[in-house]
Amino acid sequence: MFPPRQQLPEGDAAIRATDSDAAVARLSAVHKGYLTDPFISSFVSRPHLQQPRPPLINIGTYVRSEALDELVNGWLALSEQEGTQCQIVSMGAGSDTRFWRIATGPHKDTVAKYVEVDFAENTTKKAMAIRKSKELSAVLGMPEDVSLANGGAALHSPVYHLLAADLRTPPAESLVPLLTAEPQPLLSPSVPTLLLFECVLAYMSPAAGNALLRWFTDYFSAPGAVLGCIVYEMFALEDPFGKVMVNNLRARNVTLPGAQAYPSFASLANRFLQHGWEISRAVTLKDIRRELIEPSELQRISQLEMLDEIEELELVLAHYAITWGAKLPPNAVALKAKWSEWSLRRKVSDE
Repeated sequence: MFPPRQQLPEGDAAIRATDSDAAVARLSAVHKGYLTDPFISSFVSRPHLQQPRPPLINIGTYVRSEALDELVNGWLALSEQEGTQCQIVSMGAGSDTRFWRIATGPHKDTVAKYVEVDFAENTTKKAMAIRKSKELSAVLGMPEDVSLANGGAALHSPVYHLLAADLRTPPAESLVPLLTAEPQPLLSPSVPTLLLFECVLAYMSPAAGNALLRWFTDYFSAPGAVLGCIVYEMFALEDPFGKVMVNNLRARNVTLPGAQAYPSFASLANRFLQHGWEISRAVTLKDIRRELIEPSELQRISQLEMLDEIEELELVLAHYAITWGAKLPPNAVALKAKWSEWSLRRKVSDE
């Protein structure tokens, strides 16, 4: 007798399943020695039974993580130079462990608020994992200062807040009640704020994605407000290899309507420029691996696993990019000069 055919998730369930894939990929990269993350296993179901991912996925996960970490840490360092705390809002955060890595690192006192927003199904699962883990819970603060809300789909602590929302709905419905409710809005419009979108905007329509960025742009329009954003997405999906990626995802009932607005590398900068932001930069994972990772570090990871598919690796990495931008207050010349330094930098070998 043949085993029953596995039924693939559809619609939102298929999108949510991509988070589980990313978490297992990160766990694999950690187990293989590419990355260090003591918290990821708490967000993976039966981590000891998960099979390692192929080297191509492990390397891609490593390159993505290294670049994102550098940009986030750079933002935190600039906030410290300004003598101020900052806020971080992670959209579609899923099983991301960034808050715990920051909260146990050298920039732990720089973050005034760390907010994660995702589907209620994902936030409920994450809240349960947090409450179940003594290690994760301890980072949030005293037990009496941590509470569940919204039927277990939300979690609040002095700094970390986990919120449930469908980001495809108009921000007036999804974000305003969660982030700006009086008398004490969760986010201050005058505190430097960094937005994170890791493989999020591609799953929603360009109109919905633009509405999100427009709402944040308008909310953080107070004098002196600094707003930054990092987007990690696939792009240029109309070329032959891009079409292969699209078809592979379609076979899993996943579509990428948001990627259609960015058919080329040059188009990526428009994501922020169309909203009047002063800084908009982008780099592909291929170029990050080739030009921005320290040679000695490349040598280290090359010894972790044998990789034969270099050409395929570069094709995949060339279709993923990290785009970052900043909206700075007008007539703030000194502030613009400092925040314009926020970037990825070429690493130099110690050898």
